[in-house]
Amino acid sequence: MLKPRWGLAVVRGRSMNPTLREGDRLLISYRRRPRVGQIALVRFDDVVAIKRLSLLENDQWWFSRDNSAEGVDSWTRGVPSTSADVLGTAVLRVWPRTGRLH
Repeated sequence: MLKPRWGLAVVRGRSMNPTLREGDRLLISYRRRPRVGQIALVRFDDVVAIKRLSLLENDQWWFSRDNSAEGVDSWTRGVPSTSADVLGTAVLRVWPRTGRLH
């Protein structure tokens, strides 16, 4: 079965402030190749979350948060995640309308 091409994700929490805020809605591509620096939908600590892809090393990803005062990331946990844990990459914010994400 072929993976869906697109999906939507809703940001929860404050770990990605100021880039993203609680309630932002993101268009997610499930087929684009993930790259360092992108914002992605990831499986992290048994939940699905929005994180920044900060380092790829030996087919393992380190996820970061943009707000160092909130939440957790790979660096606070001290362990990278597998490439299978990167579920999709954020293409743009669809609500509120502010356009592409970098």
